[in-house]
Amino acid sequence: MDLELKGKVAVVTGGSRGIGLAIGRLLAAEGANVALVARDKAALDGVAAQISGQGGGTAKGFACDTTDDAAVKGMVADVVAAFARVDILVNCAAKPSGQARPPTLGEITTEEFWDHMNTKVMGYLRTAREVAPYMIKQGAGRIVNISGLGAKHVGTTIGSIRNVGVAALTKNLADELAPHGIQAVCVHPGLVRTEATPGVVAAQAKAQGVSEAEIEKRMAGRNLVKKLITAEEIAQVVAFLASPKAIAINGDAIPSGGGTPGSIYY
Repeated sequence: MDLELKGKVAVVTGGSRGIGLAIGRLLAAEGANVALVARDKAALDGVAAQISGQGGGTAKGFACDTTDDAAVKGMVADVVAAFARVDILVNCAAKPSGQARPPTLGEITTEEFWDHMNTKVMGYLRTAREVAPYMIKQGAGRIVNISGLGAKHVGTTIGSIRNVGVAALTKNLADELAPHGIQAVCVHPGLVRTEATPGVVAAQAKAQGVSEAEIEKRMAGRNLVKKLITAEEIAQVVAFLASPKAIAINGDAIPSGGGTPGSIYY
């Protein structure tokens, strides 16, 4: 299927690793020109060069801390100066979650809570706020916010709150921006295999006194397909949602964790 992404300009935050990098790589493979955004300029330059060399669209790194208003404003201006437009925004910059035991109520600090919220919820809002005027001027645009299945499950208080916040932000963006031809969608990954997974598996195996293979089996057993969904598989969902082919989906949250046993979402 031709996703009609050739020549589009996509901004991907959290683009130097993990899900964000997988999304940037696939969008470029589909012909989009990709602005990879993260704090580590050296890492960005390295992956941007790799992506640009794979064929398809080009990639360019833009160092930015999405917790800072001025940094985001400057980053978007730099992207427009480099690529002349912004057609797609994928928000993926967030503090890691699910790699260690979540804090209990008594362990949650005010500083940790606001750090998560400022990075993921307000960070997503910042980038959407800055790209929206360009999309409005163009009369078209796609915003895809990467959230997480913590929005639908208990067990990690901060994770649930921040992910519900992203879903609420997405729906508000969709309703406000729809008259301008802009769509917004939220994606809820579950546990995802990234380059960080081997370290997480090794740490849990050591802590629990079991083999790494057993930890992998337990992780995979949490969903219906009985495998760890990969960052590349999440990227495939996002590439479709970012494309004109997804015209029928707007304002909704799409669970992408391989299926949750025993739950009915409606």
